[in-house]
Amino acid sequence: MEKNTLFTKILVIMGNILLWIPLILPVVFLIVSWVQRGKALFDFLMPAELFSAVLVGSMLLFWVSLRIKKRSAPVGFGAGFAVLMLIGAQGVASISQVPAGETNSAGGAKLLALTMIVLFDLALVFVGVNGIILLIKLIRDSQDHSEDAV
Repeated sequence: MEKNTLFTKILVIMGNILLWIPLILPVVFLIVSWVQRGKALFDFLMPAELFSAVLVGSMLLFWVSLRIKKRSAPVGFGAGFAVLMLIGAQGVASISQVPAGETNSAGGAKLLALTMIVLFDLALVFVGVNGIILLIKLIRDSQDHSEDAV
């Protein structure tokens, strides 16, 4: 029973789209703001704000990695680390009252929460790169099987 089916390819493509759009949009908006206003504005919080899409995309990529038995450890650990960083950042921000805009809130707590969000973003890039590798492997495997049939 071959796991390299059209359904698996659709899953990995949808997972990559759902994961990469929240990662690419801030870069697109940075370029647009730089061209229009002459000021580069980068929203590194956008992947966290679009977490539902990121979560579904990561889950699809993990499912595909389990189906084809390739890259499941990097995808799983990367996605797990991303979720852990997001929950940690929200916890630190809530406990330290960073979202309330308190000027007396500890600068260290704010820095820790922002660092955890940046680590969340980097973990998603790691998962996304592994998602692209999964897609490349699926394409290569299907080309190898089609050449064997000829």
